[in-house]
Amino acid sequence: MNQLQTADYIVFFFYFIVVSSYGYYIYHKKKSKNISSKDFFLAEGSLTWWAIGASLIASNISAEHFIGMSGSGFALGLAIASYEWMAAATLIIVAIFIIPVYLKNKIFTMPQFLATRYNDKVSTIMAVFWLLVYVFVNLTSIIYLGALAISSISNISFEWCIVGLSIFSMIVTLGGMKVIGYTDVIQVLVLIIGGLVTTYLALSLLSNEYGFGNDIFAGLSVLRKEAPEHFHMIFNSSDKYYDKLPGLSVLIGGMLINNLAYWGCNQYIVQRALGADLNTARKGILFAAFLKLLVPVIAVLPGIVMFVLHNKGLFQAEMASDGVIKPDHAYPTLMNLLPPGLKGVAFAALTAAIVASLAGKANSISTIFSLDIYKKFFNKDASDRKMVNVGRWAVAISMTIAAIVTPALKSLDQAYQFIQEYVGFISPGVLAIFLLGFFWKRTTSAAAMVGALITIPLSTVLKFLPVWTNGAFPDLPFFNRMEIDFVVIVLLMIGISLSKPQTLTNEQAIEVDTSMFKISTSFAIGSLLIVGILTALYTIFW
Repeated sequence: MNQLQTADYIVFFFYFIVVSSYGYYIYHKKKSKNISSKDFFLAEGSLTWWAIGASLIASNISAEHFIGMSGSGFALGLAIASYEWMAAATLIIVAIFIIPVYLKNKIFTMPQFLATRYNDKVSTIMAVFWLLVYVFVNLTSIIYLGALAISSISNISFEWCIVGLSIFSMIVTLGGMKVIGYTDVIQVLVLIIGGLVTTYLALSLLSNEYGFGNDIFAGLSVLRKEAPEHFHMIFNSSDKYYDKLPGLSVLIGGMLINNLAYWGCNQYIVQRALGADLNTARKGILFAAFLKLLVPVIAVLPGIVMFVLHNKGLFQAEMASDGVIKPDHAYPTLMNLLPPGLKGVAFAALTAAIVASLAGKANSISTIFSLDIYKKFFNKDASDRKMVNVGRWAVAISMTIAAIVTPALKSLDQAYQFIQEYVGFISPGVLAIFLLGFFWKRTTSAAAMVGALITIPLSTVLKFLPVWTNGAFPDLPFFNRMEIDFVVIVLLMIGISLSKPQTLTNEQAIEVDTSMFKISTSFAIGSLLIVGILTALYTIFW
């Protein structure tokens, strides 16, 4: 029955009270008499390494993982875990080579870097792009998937779920980055524990249905036996899902471009580390990388379990009244099979993921709008208090817009793929502009402007060219389109920079030297451990 029981509400309200009370405590304990905009947006110097790592994961993991990634696990299997496992490797690269550049040059927002390294035009164009993507892709998709899940396991309507999630997230966000950062620690504990409990119960349920009692290891064996095609990480070109995850592109091609842009050039992710010193930031990022290794266990395995149950005709009536299931319904259906109380744990975990991610994105929207749009173009002399108030209004307005747009996403099949593809329209250009800006001093502002302006049109042409040419041009997987985008933009930027050289002013110079990339022994050991685990996983499940 799609309804929460009394025990579920007790568990959920306990979670709600703990998060709200802790957030209130942090807000009053750490607020200063003279409120600082940097303190509000960045929690400058006050986040510990474990808070940074937890906040990175809380902002990253959301309904798109529990619902969207589980749905992709249902449809195409463990291969979707490449998004998570390769992200762990990418985080190491970001910690070594990218974060030091930001911290050394006192960069607080991504548009600020672009304005410093290039000019205000490039910065403003990219700031607008980011705001549009964050509001109309990120916020809307998270609210949609969250509302879908909550309405599927309760008697709350889809529309009221949208309202409730938006308001709860606004409340958390309005306290600033300190409140978000520290409450994210609780949110991560809840979502990981709740996610692991749900996976455990899913495997126990599967094992029980096949006559092995509640043995989760027997459940894993059943999964491998009943759905062997769901346990391959690398698809060949003949696989029906090759267009989603095209072969080695998940290791060295489009996936790497996607991950580097997301983890290294993305305000709502990088923002967690920008207020810390380098050692603390690196420890936090490494902690996040270890947590990323766990995500497929709590997000992908449940989807594969539901695939096996569905194929065997077990609980089919629960999955859809007409006997047909959309992949994104897999996780909500599993939650409906949980006993009272434990269903509340899974519900709290899901809500924690949704709210933490929404709060992180909304905070970054307010940061970019306040520092890179409002202060630059509307009120250059705005006080810190005024900036904080503008940031809070930006949170409320962006969340309201996203909530209004959200119902338009109801036609989606696999929302996770939708998010990745359309965010990928901007990622190649962003990464090209940032990497060349970091590591090639001859990159000019004109080249960056072309990179910024061409990334979306080029992505659009490559996506729709097969339709426009009636199939004369091949329909490429979006990862391959990202690879082409990236290479074309880099070559264009190099060509433009060489044809019209530009001498950097002192204000445009970004300080980069090899000493910035030295790492501690403990960081090196942790990184090698992660790489070793990834090597083993890909060897086993290739």
